[in-house]
Amino acid sequence: MSSTTAPSKRRAPIRPARVLLHVFLAGTALAWLAPLLWAVFSALRPYSETSAKGYVSWPDTLNFGNFTNAFEQSDMTHYFGNTLIIAIPAVLLTLFLSSCVAFYVSRFDFRVNLALLLVFTAGNLLPQQVIITPLYRLYLLTDLPGVTASGKLYDSALGLVLIHVAFQSGFCAFVLSNYMRSLPHELTEAALVDGASVWRLYWQITLPLCKPAMAALATLLSIWIYNDFFWALVLISTGENMPITSALNNLSGQYFTDPNLVAAGALLTAIPTLVVYFVLQRQFVSGLTLGSNKG
Repeated sequence: MSSTTAPSKRRAPIRPARVLLHVFLAGTALAWLAPLLWAVFSALRPYSETSAKGYVSWPDTLNFGNFTNAFEQSDMTHYFGNTLIIAIPAVLLTLFLSSCVAFYVSRFDFRVNLALLLVFTAGNLLPQQVIITPLYRLYLLTDLPGVTASGKLYDSALGLVLIHVAFQSGFCAFVLSNYMRSLPHELTEAALVDGASVWRLYWQITLPLCKPAMAALATLLSIWIYNDFFWALVLISTGENMPITSALNNLSGQYFTDPNLVAAGALLTAIPTLVVYFVLQRQFVSGLTLGSNKG
């Protein structure tokens, strides 16, 4: 009676190229994390200790005093509210309008489909600094009495919402149109045969299938609009109307600025973006990998 033994599993030899790859990836990760870790380290130290011993020194005291002072001195609660007033409508409007454009150019055959998509996408290729002067004049000349506190489109949350929608719709329309083209056209044809209207075809059939792409775009838009500083700096003049990215200016004095306090304030402002990412992480990753397994 013969007996057979299972062949022993041999471990694959470690290749030098793979070792170099892991070393490179680890070094790159540390290079990206180094500024964040240094900011956390600085924010936990009192400035008196830093000024006496220098930044490159072993700490004697680590506490959250800078975080508490930064939150109170910059009035972050008020500026967080300003940012939500700007970001939430801008994200929702951008996704709605861009999905309408994407639905039109991807599910219906017209001669202007490609030209319309190119017009929306071309807006992303135009640098913001190029149009800031005419846009600034336009905002000053646009009167909105009773609609905004300033009576104009300038110095209002509505102005920031509109400019974010205008600049972000092109990218979202491009991404959503490519995704909608991958959906089976039989769904559209069957719904039309059953008498479904165009609105029902968009809202109840096509849009629910685009949830992964919409979630990925919602994550990106929330981070981009939340972190915006350029448009708020140019189109807002009243300090109380500024978003959270501009609230850090309240931590800078005329003759002295505590860098440890500013580091704590910057870390506090980054918390909402991390929350958005971790809440939508699964949908964000699935949206980024759409179509990766298709031939």
